[in-house]
Amino acid sequence: MKNTPLILSLISLVAVAALGIMMLTSKGPGKKKVDSAALEASPATSGAIVYYNLDKILQDYDMANELRSAVQSKVDGINAEVNRRANKLQSDYNTFNDKINKGLITRSVAEVQSQSLQQQQQEFQNYAAQMEQQIAEEQQVMLNQIANSIKTYLDKFNADKHYSMILSTQGDILPAPIAVADSSLDITKIVLAGLNDEYVKSKAKGTTTEKQPVE
Repeated sequence: MKNTPLILSLISLVAVAALGIMMLTSKGPGKKKVDSAALEASPATSGAIVYYNLDKILQDYDMANELRSAVQSKVDGINAEVNRRANKLQSDYNTFNDKINKGLITRSVAEVQSQSLQQQQQEFQNYAAQMEQQIAEEQQVMLNQIANSIKTYLDKFNADKHYSMILSTQGDILPAPIAVADSSLDITKIVLAGLNDEYVKSKAKGTTTEKQPVE
C-alpha cells in the first residue's frame, strides 16, 4: 500500500490553512493601552488628508485580538481532530500492511480490507477539504468583522473631524500606499484609542455588534 504520502499531504493542507490565520492575523498584542490623551484633537485640521497604520490597528485593537484568539482556538480544535483521524487511518494502514507482509490474511480478505481502507481514505480526504474550507471561512468572517468595525468607527469619527480623506497604510520598510508623510497627519493613535474606547463601552452595554465566527 502506498497511500501514506497522500495522508500526510492532506494533514499538511489543513495545517497550511491554519498557519495562514496565524501569519495574516496573529501579530500579537503590542502596547495594549493608548494614553487617553491620544483621544484629543489631531494637529491635522479640518479638510486635511490624514492616514493611519492598519498594521498597528490590527495589532493593538482589543476586538481584533479577542476575535483572533477565538478563531485560533477553533483552528486548534480542527487541527487536533484532523490529526486524530489521520493517525487512526495511518494506524489502520500499518496494521493492514503488517498482516500482508506476514501472510496473516488471504488474498480475498486483503482485497476487501484494501477497498475499505481506500473508502476511509476518500472520506478523510473529503473531511480534510471541508476543514480547510471552514478555516478559510473563519478567517474571512473575522477579517470582515474587524474591517466593518473600523469602517463604522471611522465614519463616526470623521463626521466630527471633517477630514477630506482618511487613508490606510501598511508596511514598515516601505509603507504603501503612503511611503512618506508629515507625521502630524498620522492619526493612528487617535483611531486606535477611539476604537478601543468604543469597544469597551459596547461590551459594558452588552451591545457589541460583531457576530461569532461561523461554526
